[in-house]
Amino acid sequence: MNSRKISRLDRILHELDEALRTVSAPAPRPTRPSPAAEHEVRELESKQAQHVAGLMRVNHAGEVCAQGLYRGQALTARQASTKAAMACAAEEEIDHLAWCEQRLSELHSEPSRLNPLWYTLSFVLGAGAGALSDRLSLGFVAATEEQVCQHLQSHLEKLPVEDGKSRAILEQMVADEQHHATRALEEGAIPLPEPVKRAMSVAARAMTYTSYRV
Repeated sequence: MNSRKISRLDRILHELDEALRTVSAPAPRPTRPSPAAEHEVRELESKQAQHVAGLMRVNHAGEVCAQGLYRGQALTARQASTKAAMACAAEEEIDHLAWCEQRLSELHSEPSRLNPLWYTLSFVLGAGAGALSDRLSLGFVAATEEQVCQHLQSHLEKLPVEDGKSRAILEQMVADEQHHATRALEEGAIPLPEPVKRAMSVAARAMTYTSYRV
């Protein structure tokens, strides 16, 4: 039996389905248990809980951006190996998305209402980078993950000492993001110019500021 050829419409519908799955709760089921499961629940003061929820909402929004970026890059990548690498990275990031969502629920909070916007913008950026060059696309991965690690480290410093659950999640996320950055460099990523990195940093700060609050 001949296999059915995947049409452009099929790909568009598939990407729309993936987008809806990403921005709509609940998140897809993770492949790994949450690192937070090993830590007991410790009650936080009201202001502390609100602050931690804001931080985890930002991290959740960042994972939504990662899904959009990787899926956009996978869609337009030229090499099959690059497509596979982007799709694999997106799958691995689903764990982070689910872990952050679960922690938000424990804190009686919700993901950012702006997540559909963040996903769309990231998808367009990823698709554009992938259409230009596979090595440039990998460069975006390396630069993005470098900034994400810095961002996560800053959040680790802001967490209350008693919040072992959120800390365990962020520490594992840092390790995973560092691995993604290293893998992108090994696959031939082109280092991005500093002006591009600064623009990415400005965009990240805007996302952080709004997602913390909305």
